[in-house]
Amino acid sequence: MIPEQPLSLAVGADLSLEALLAIPDAPSAGVVICHPHPLYGGDMDNPVVVRVQEVCADLGLATLRFNFRGVGGSGGAHGDGVGEQDDARAALEALARATGGAPSAIAGYSFGARIAALVACGDPRVGGLAMIAPPLGMYDFACIEGVRAPTLMVAGTADSYCPVPDFARLSARLCRPPPRSPSRARIISSSASSSRWVKRSRSGRGGFARSARLPRGAEAGGASRCRPRG
Repeated sequence: MIPEQPLSLAVGADLSLEALLAIPDAPSAGVVICHPHPLYGGDMDNPVVVRVQEVCADLGLATLRFNFRGVGGSGGAHGDGVGEQDDARAALEALARATGGAPSAIAGYSFGARIAALVACGDPRVGGLAMIAPPLGMYDFACIEGVRAPTLMVAGTADSYCPVPDFARLSARLCRPPPRSPSRARIISSSASSSRWVKRSRSGRGGFARSARLPRGAEAGGASRCRPRG
């Protein structure tokens, strides 16, 4: 595995974020990884975030994980989900520069999934989207129906922030592609809460690790399977 290197990530002229970047030789694609809510202890060292980075690196992808503004060694203060979108966009731009313009996907866990979704909704350059335990019970994710990039959505059936009915409704909408177009989404549900995922994510043999293969679709730009599976 390519070791991660510290990176100072500039957001505009006055803000710098703490980040870790790993670039393999001749990467075919890269992934930016967004962490959970900063006000509730989320940072780039969250075990699920780390495991996503490890899986992506094992697949030969460039990775960039970072601390949102106001977290760890990053400057600034929490931006109520607005400033954090700027942080994620800056991360995507930095990753594109580091990879020589290779396709870039964005992934996020919990609050990070919300930020990843909003960025993907507004930027057609995003080559893939992965939402891990998206907090569907707290935020509106309807905009991702317009995302044309390959999309992975993963959630536990015991996750109170991602209610099963909300997950099922959004899954059904994502699995209805435009006429004569293949489905672009892969939907995975697991009979576990997010806290159990954190424990499972520490093992390379866990189901979560096998779920996190978003970048295969992002590299190819093609569709993946679209049916809930555990």
